[in-house]
Amino acid sequence: MSEEQKSDFVGDRRRFFRIDDSIRLFYKKIPENQLQENNVSGRNAFGDCSLATALDMMTQESQVSLHRLERNDPDVAEYLKVLNNKIDLVARALLMQKMELTEQKTRNVNMSASGIAFDSEELIPPGECLEIRMLLASSMAVIITYGNVIRCEKNADMNREYPYIVGVDYYNMTEQDREVLIKHVVKRQIQQIREERESS
Repeated sequence: MSEEQKSDFVGDRRRFFRIDDSIRLFYKKIPENQLQENNVSGRNAFGDCSLATALDMMTQESQVSLHRLERNDPDVAEYLKVLNNKIDLVARALLMQKMELTEQKTRNVNMSASGIAFDSEELIPPGECLEIRMLLASSMAVIITYGNVIRCEKNADMNREYPYIVGVDYYNMTEQDREVLIKHVVKRQIQQIREERESS
């Protein structure tokens, strides 16, 4: 994705940091009325897909208690950490079995916690509604959200497999998923800065 395309996509919406990344992404078009229905029905429509996100949030909430326990009884704290890691691994393994994301090709994206631009093999006109599923490899978290296409243009990189860049604004994303995305963006940004410094 060219710098000009990224600049056009971002515009004046700078509420969140944006990064370039490569992720496994699946999308499908949905009718606008289904988008409104999902806004009413809420997260239950996603079933187990938010399991990893929920576990991540619970882990964050327990950190204060765990730190306090480390001071008073480090052996118990260490054991609880091991149990937590086991639960995390099992949950993510279950997700990977249920999701089609592991079968998807990696796409170049420019993403933030408010929207995403991704490589596309097809032209998707502005105004289309999408269901988007993302696998964030760094945290193995699965994010499922809806979005409105705000732009679709030719890929300046002349990519034959993905001749278009599609820009999407998220719709009705949960705060939990937004927090996971923010953490991912910040983590990847730090990694990229470190890699740039090492290469220079």
